[in-house]
Amino acid sequence: MKEKIYIVEDEIDILELLCLNLESAGYRARGFDTALSMLKRLDHDPPDLLILDLMLPDMDGFEVCKKLKSEPEHARIPIIMLTARIDLEDKIKGLDYGADDYITKPFENDELQARLRAVLRRASWEAEKNVLQISPDFKLDFNRFEAFLEQKRLDLTLTEFKILQILTKRPGWVFSRNQILDLLWGTDKIVIERTVDVHIKNLRDKIDKYSGMIKNVRGLGYKFEPITEEDGETHG
Repeated sequence: MKEKIYIVEDEIDILELLCLNLESAGYRARGFDTALSMLKRLDHDPPDLLILDLMLPDMDGFEVCKKLKSEPEHARIPIIMLTARIDLEDKIKGLDYGADDYITKPFENDELQARLRAVLRRASWEAEKNVLQISPDFKLDFNRFEAFLEQKRLDLTLTEFKILQILTKRPGWVFSRNQILDLLWGTDKIVIERTVDVHIKNLRDKIDKYSGMIKNVRGLGYKFEPITEEDGETHG
């Protein structure tokens, strides 16, 4: 059976059209005209993906996104922001809050379907992961989007965790800044490459003594080098 999609949209004609188009494409679609009605159903019947309008009558879409991405039981639900806003600041804000993609009204059904497929593919790749034990006291839980250092949960943003996930997927593999942006936000990236450097710096600060595992390859990008058992140091 195809994936289950929730749509939160207070314009009923748009909501009905989205549900119809998604069901025609083989998805299981369920519409909500308020954020609260969706949140009430979320706990006992979570979707595979959420299409979330920003301008809602009861809650701000940004806050809904931020709330879900901060909750371990809901953080893995991919979110596509849907809005009539075209401001760059709004797009950056949505992505910083953890949105997986962003589509602006009006839009074509083919564009929405393509973005849905891309986001669901990325979500499927992440769901295949489990727990990576980098060292005896440093591990990543890819299902919960959590990192633990000396049995304490690190306060990583979703973007920081995803960067760590990208780098640890292929130890020693050099990822350019542009490749990292593509893997984070697909072809709809609206941030500059230097943003990656800021996230990397913050990530290194938070992983403390293991910061040396994330290496800057001058002129190319970044790579992850795990600690060797022989000497407890990173190389590269």
